Amino acid sequence: MRRFKAPAAAVDALEAIYADSADALRKALNAFVEHGTLPDDKVRGGGAFCYPKLRIVYAPDGVVPPYSRAYGKFEEAGVYAATIARPALFRDYLIEQIGLLIDAYGVEAEVGRSSTEIPYPYVLDIEAQFGADAPAPSELARLFPTPDLAGIDDGLANCGIAVAPGDEKPLSLFSGPRVDYSLQRLAHYTGTPADDFQQYILFTNYHRYVNEFVEIGLEKLKAGDFYTGLSAAGHVAVDAATKDPLAVIDAAPWRKHQMPAYHLKAPGKTGISLVNIGVGPSNAKTITDHLAVLRPQCWIMIGHCGGLRQSQRLGDYVLAHAYLRCDGVLDEDLPPEIPIPPLAEIQVALNEAASIVTGDRGAELKRRLRTGTVVTNDDRNWELRYESEARRFNQSRAVAVDMESATIAANGFRFRAPYGTLLCVSDKPLHGEIKLPGAANRFYERSISEHMKIGIETIELLRRNGPEALHSRKLRSFDEPPFR
Repeated sequence: MRRFKAPAAAVDALEAIYADSADALRKALNAFVEHGTLPDDKVRGGGAFCYPKLRIVYAPDGVVPPYSRAYGKFEEAGVYAATIARPALFRDYLIEQIGLLIDAYGVEAEVGRSSTEIPYPYVLDIEAQFGADAPAPSELARLFPTPDLAGIDDGLANCGIAVAPGDEKPLSLFSGPRVDYSLQRLAHYTGTPADDFQQYILFTNYHRYVNEFVEIGLEKLKAGDFYTGLSAAGHVAVDAATKDPLAVIDAAPWRKHQMPAYHLKAPGKTGISLVNIGVGPSNAKTITDHLAVLRPQCWIMIGHCGGLRQSQRLGDYVLAHAYLRCDGVLDEDLPPEIPIPPLAEIQVALNEAASIVTGDRGAELKRRLRTGTVVTNDDRNWELRYESEARRFNQSRAVAVDMESATIAANGFRFRAPYGTLLCVSDKPLHGEIKLPGAANRFYERSISEHMKIGIETIELLRRNGPEALHSRKLRSFDEPPFR
């Protein structure tokens, strides 16, 4: 292990080892497929295909100082370590996190090779490169490292892993194989490279929001004041110089992808990513499981809901301050009795953005924007169990019902990613205003543009306030890994 006092130098070393290992694995795969050359066991045994390892030893002379920040701190003395995937993608993040620890504690970063091998599908898509000539996966698995599901579970994030005395403690929530696994899944589900995701993420459950996001994004690109490009599902990208960029994006094969994503890019990945997760908690969990490895600054749900109060009108907003979790998909990872607290920084930004975009203040804004509990149900036809559901809604004092928001918030809490929800009332099922085609279309035309502008304004407010003000200690447990 080589020691470094400068965070950038440590990350340079991580990048060099990862590039060397990935290149060695890629060359060995090509040699086998093209010429039948078997990988050298001695070379492999020497760690030629292994992830880089980052280690920090913290051995204070006295009591551990009590830093009040949410991350970038040690809870106790020990040896902390992590395998690192794609360090070039995470360069800014790694430099920041390592730097916080070096500056606060005077420690050094140690970098070397781990004993964990990079699975071959993460460095080379065999079928895409060799087509019909590609060997069967079972044949490759005999000779090359493959994904080991037993080694990429989320026990640490779920607070379910205890470190034995003397063992290395985790430096971050995710191992190298877990990160690589999710980066592959993100590209598959969203139709965009994982590298294009920005630090601030919006989720929606209707494609019409995508159209609005693209139009606003193209206007901002044309203005040329901050954003640099727009990456769209279907693996296309446009910028201010692209001729007819809307046509380029519309022509992309975005329909092939389950949860198409669109990225309004900015320097340092400080732009905005929008993911259309569709309807239902399963997709909401799936995408946030994978986005969590990118360590985003926040994610926020903007979509439609059913209003549960007679005083609400179609087009009104609901700012969630609590969630009734009836989604079911996270019960094994985060039991439903665990409270999901509202995060003041995001609540304030959503409220302020709504005021800026709508022009409403005080009582006028309060008439249009209601704060309350949102129910997230895994059954879209909950109305067919009206009596039992109505009682639960009443007991929780719920003001809105949807199928995604509590899942997104709960997974944000679980993965320490700041979260928030601002929904728009599209129907009132308990009061006879059900979603019919004519009324729905009129509602969409009126509401979606304003709602999307509020979402974007919220992100821009949070970015201007700085990420250090966004991360709350209420997201962290008492024995957290040092990295955010």
